[in-house]
Amino acid sequence: MTALALMLRKPLRPIGRSGSDLGAWPVVAGLVVIAVVFGSLNDRFLSAENLTNLALQMAATGTISLGIIMVVLLGEIDLSAGSVSGLAAVIMTILSVNHGWPPVLAIATALTGAALIGLLHGWMFTRLGMPSFVVTLAGLIGWQGLMLYLLGSGGTINLPFDGFVAKLSDSWLPAPVAWLTAVLIVAVSATSALVNRRLRGAAGLPVTSVLRMAVRLGGLAIALAAVVLVLTADRGVPLLLVIFAALVVALDLILQHTVFGRHMYAVGGDAEAARRAGINVTRIRVIAFAAGSALAAAGGILAASRLAAVNQSSGSSDTLLMAIAAAVIGGTSLFGGRGRAYAALLGILVIQAITNGMLLLNVNSSVRYMVTAAVLAVAVAVDSLARRGQPR
Repeated sequence: MTALALMLRKPLRPIGRSGSDLGAWPVVAGLVVIAVVFGSLNDRFLSAENLTNLALQMAATGTISLGIIMVVLLGEIDLSAGSVSGLAAVIMTILSVNHGWPPVLAIATALTGAALIGLLHGWMFTRLGMPSFVVTLAGLIGWQGLMLYLLGSGGTINLPFDGFVAKLSDSWLPAPVAWLTAVLIVAVSATSALVNRRLRGAAGLPVTSVLRMAVRLGGLAIALAAVVLVLTADRGVPLLLVIFAALVVALDLILQHTVFGRHMYAVGGDAEAARRAGINVTRIRVIAFAAGSALAAAGGILAASRLAAVNQSSGSSDTLLMAIAAAVIGGTSLFGGRGRAYAALLGILVIQAITNGMLLLNVNSSVRYMVTAAVLAVAVAVDSLARRGQPR
């Protein structure tokens, strides 16, 4: 049996399992430093109200970042995610507001349209041999142009404040429901870890020690309890955050515990070796682009819900850059083959925490951009150094 076949038999190890790779711990340490620094400079930073606003702010861009991760895991890039997110939000709004479609049907249509856009990008990349940078750069320009065309001269379409879409960002879980959700997440995580450990043991593969597994589950339980305690002290756990967290968990389960996920990592690690092992590399790439665009569309819809409108700036400005930065800062390797869905959650939390803290301190936007750029550069440098000297 070849080395690649052995690799594909087991779930690829997430970041932070090998000697020089510290995984998510530097990001977690960075979050602690951010909390201590901004908390000492401004008492409002760690208040329940501000942290609730922070949770609302991170959901939309974080969801777009999940789509970015799907493509970056292949060692490629998707520059069209921001434009696709704005276009999908506009399509959803036009169908539901101007044409009276049921909101759920309008959302499903927008997501389907975005997935078809991703399929087109994937086809151009795989069949025509166009670089993903060029394909998605053309998409960035073209889909933004289509969005502006659909908006027309008015440039803005408002969503009903009491409508289904707007209510997504103005709905809060009651405290009992929030605690029950936290318990269910820990229970599902524990069950998944135990089943995975048993299957790997039965296959004669290395297994995680019970102590390490208990520490992880304990850390998860403590983190969830802290989140629920803080957020319920204000308005409650926002539904927008629950939707984002559910997408993170679902994507992570797919990437870590399915054949498709293992194939994604294999193609990102070495496409030629994956092809020789019998993996349909073209299909994996096309699906990744389609899924990435659909997730970007979901993020655009969440952004429209928060604004209760769509306009000419939907999906533009620094949306794309922040989504890419969140994926990289969270630990997804730009070289492909390494990263987890949780990178979007950690990365966007770092970016939004820095932005939020500096806004509270009335720091100029120019400084905010430079600080974010520095954090991104450090994250990429750490990833490059971690890969240096590692065998392919």
